[in-house]
Amino acid sequence: MEMGYAGKMGLQDLLDELEKIRSEMEECDRIWKPLLNKLESGQFESARNLLHYLVLRRRNLRPLQLRLAAMGLSSLGRAESHAISTVESVIGILRGLDGQAGSDAAGGALDFGTGERLLALRTEWLLGKTPEKRSTRIMVTMPLEAAKHPEWIEELLAGGMDCLRINCAHGDEREWASIVGHLRAAQKKLGCGCKLFMDLAGPKPRTAAMPPGPEVLRVRPRRDRLGRVVEPAKVLLVSSATGSSGDSAVFTVSVAGDWLAGLRGGMKVRFTDARGSKRILQVIRRDGEGVLAEIRKTAYFVPGTVLMSPTGETEVGRLPCVEDPPRLRTGDRFLLTRDLAPGAGPRVGKDGRVLRLARVGCTMPQILDHVRAGEAVWLDDGKLGGVVERAGAGSLRIRVTHARPKGFKLRADKGINLPDTRLEVPALTDKDRRDLQFVARHADLIGLSFANRVEDVDTLREALSELTSTPPALVLKIETRSGFEHLPGLLLSAMKSPACGVMIARGDLAVECGFERLAEVQEEILWICEAAHVPVIWATQVLETLAKSGVPSRAEISDAAMGHRAECVMLNKGPHAAKAVRALDDILQRMGGHQSKKRALFRELKLARNLEPAAFSELAPSAG
Repeated sequence: MEMGYAGKMGLQDLLDELEKIRSEMEECDRIWKPLLNKLESGQFESARNLLHYLVLRRRNLRPLQLRLAAMGLSSLGRAESHAISTVESVIGILRGLDGQAGSDAAGGALDFGTGERLLALRTEWLLGKTPEKRSTRIMVTMPLEAAKHPEWIEELLAGGMDCLRINCAHGDEREWASIVGHLRAAQKKLGCGCKLFMDLAGPKPRTAAMPPGPEVLRVRPRRDRLGRVVEPAKVLLVSSATGSSGDSAVFTVSVAGDWLAGLRGGMKVRFTDARGSKRILQVIRRDGEGVLAEIRKTAYFVPGTVLMSPTGETEVGRLPCVEDPPRLRTGDRFLLTRDLAPGAGPRVGKDGRVLRLARVGCTMPQILDHVRAGEAVWLDDGKLGGVVERAGAGSLRIRVTHARPKGFKLRADKGINLPDTRLEVPALTDKDRRDLQFVARHADLIGLSFANRVEDVDTLREALSELTSTPPALVLKIETRSGFEHLPGLLLSAMKSPACGVMIARGDLAVECGFERLAEVQEEILWICEAAHVPVIWATQVLETLAKSGVPSRAEISDAAMGHRAECVMLNKGPHAAKAVRALDDILQRMGGHQSKKRALFRELKLARNLEPAAFSELAPSAG
């Protein structure tokens, strides 16, 4: 028999290398057996396979893979769900080529089909039954406004939502209970299942309050690039709430209750805004305790703005103060302080010299104790970056190294990431422990935010065991560099339960590990979780432009297509979330026919259907 590329000696070299790998896997079984025996019995083989895969991947396999591929053999590139069986299979083939006896299989080793089935079963247990036309589930984050709009949830469920997410960092039990009630009612009406995922806020440091500015609410419609209105702004007139100037799709303005009672659909409300511009609100309908209206031009409301309807007039009530955040540019310095008083902008002298640095408070002042000079600081999902120049008792002095060309306004409640700092903070905050009372009663899945250490997983499991005998399934949210580096240990701890999952929180993870490393990091997480037969949720900024504006970008369509390699893809909230769900459903159906995890699936290609010469007539030489 021709040995070809490898040659006779090459075969023995390959066998020696692969048998060494298998021996290391078997030694790993012996070393880890006491710990593996403590896991949930159904997780034993999966945890064992995870360790085998880690043994396989702790060396550079590329030279070995090239030699195997040249012989037309498996290059070990699909070994995740059945690591030792893949190695043994290749050893057996090489022994056959070399005229030796076959390989002795390791007892109880998972074969390809068993590994695939385990992952499918655990995905169904965690995320519900497999949808009819795709294998990847769709999760959608709910805005707090959904508490007042049951029709939103019903539309999402009808469009293909498989799991509803509530972020406990926002809202309270009253709002969460309303959303849960709407979900259960929609499920009953449509006769379909939907899992409820609630993630704890976790120890997320954020910027504290900024200096207050004037009470003003800017309301503006959405326009296209030519300035044409494509969607009027919505204003909810109510009798008790103060106005909101957030990013909500609906702006709230408080007015007198007796005047509000006289409004009817079709009426026009005229007013002159804070800039002296005449504007008209078109009343649409009564909406709960308020009245919904639309406006097609930008308007600025302030307390005392007079609104005139056919039945009389009223004045706008109190509005929240607009922030007056400092604008920071590359090279600027500012203080991140323990003081939670509203921050302040810089004080600049007449000669342009900075007399006082801008000051920003930190909502978790205790973390400043762990930060050292020279370490990086990122704020607002990486939009502003800096390096610590001095770490003092009361503050950090930070020099800005990354900002937009015109500077960046640092607002309140924006995340603070310290990727170089080893933070010794517990995973469960006091707020999380209070929220657990609600989550344990209602959620199917619970997200452990900022999971960094094995102790974090154990702490949450113990807290849940004190509240219920049937706790929600645990999902590890990997959103820090520390969480990524400790992922195998976190998984082994989570696998003390019958099923668990992992969420790749790509926003914080990109900031923590570096945007240029995100693609590599998320691939590694997918591989490690497949080896443990643990379902993965692909999260953060999927189809975000589509969900917010109604029109997707080309880049995010490609990104969403990559999400089919996970068991679930999460969409964030937005006024066009239902449209995003339908688009994602279509993308996942299409991609599911081409690829499963890393394995290409060769379904029929339309381009290959017609191989008759006539189909390629333009290539034929012209008649002479």
